Amino acid sequence: MRILLLGKNGQLGWELQRSLAPLGELISLDSASRELCGDLSNLKGIKQTIQKTEPNVIVNAAAYTAVDKAENEPELAQILNAEAPKILAQGAKEQNARLIHYSTDYVYNGSGSQPYVETDTADPLNHYGKTKLEGDENILTSGCSHLIFRTSWIYSTFGNNFIKTILYLAQNRDKLTIVNDQIGSPTSAELIADITAYALFTVKHKPEISGLFNLTAKGYISWYEFAKFILEYVEERNLPLKIHSSDIDSTSSVEFPLPAKRPLNSRLNTNKLGNTFQISLPAWQVGVSRILTEILYNKKL
Repeated sequence: MRILLLGKNGQLGWELQRSLAPLGELISLDSASRELCGDLSNLKGIKQTIQKTEPNVIVNAAAYTAVDKAENEPELAQILNAEAPKILAQGAKEQNARLIHYSTDYVYNGSGSQPYVETDTADPLNHYGKTKLEGDENILTSGCSHLIFRTSWIYSTFGNNFIKTILYLAQNRDKLTIVNDQIGSPTSAELIADITAYALFTVKHKPEISGLFNLTAKGYISWYEFAKFILEYVEERNLPLKIHSSDIDSTSSVEFPLPAKRPLNSRLNTNKLGNTFQISLPAWQVGVSRILTEILYNKKL
């Protein structure tokens, strides 16, 4: 199996290099790659890369993910999140390859309190979500064999994310206020990468499997509760902090406005994924605790 991985140096791409390597020949690219084009903004170059490498599987871990910045850079977000996936889908169909793509909870408007299922109507609140939804639709209607994993609140030991931000602020600020009305599932890039590898192994024997699947860790929490969990974990190990879990203030999204509006309800129902691939997803606390242990050990906080 020849696998073409795009976005190798992102949080998810970094983990995918590890999880996909045992499955076959892995060609890993990012936007700075020179011998082959891995820059999603270069649509012609990406098409040529697919033709040259002739992959059996294309894994797209690259995207425009600066949610607030996308409000002021709609054209670039459109190219990376909507037009590039269309090119990838066309290339996958021409090569008779399978396309793996990653989507987001931001395609929903966040109304209600029930977890979204894959058939629920999408209605994004911001430009990032709109471009990601268009990318999903371009793949779904392309006719290529595909797996789209819709996930949320990604973190890892690599790159920038909420966990690292909270740890930094708790060491350098005197006050910390976090929104308490946005609910979702913290999901590690490691988990997503491992599920991706397992799914690819499964579809090798069941090629009829194709479609959109929600993929998050089990359970739901607010950003405020997530921040408290992070600091409580550090406190239990008697590591130094300026701000402690009991010092965090909570606020509403209305009181803490950002350029891009966020969905309040980011809960995703993962029953389809579990039933299709016969897997049980771990609780979000498992992944967060493991990543925190690794971060704290490496940085010696």
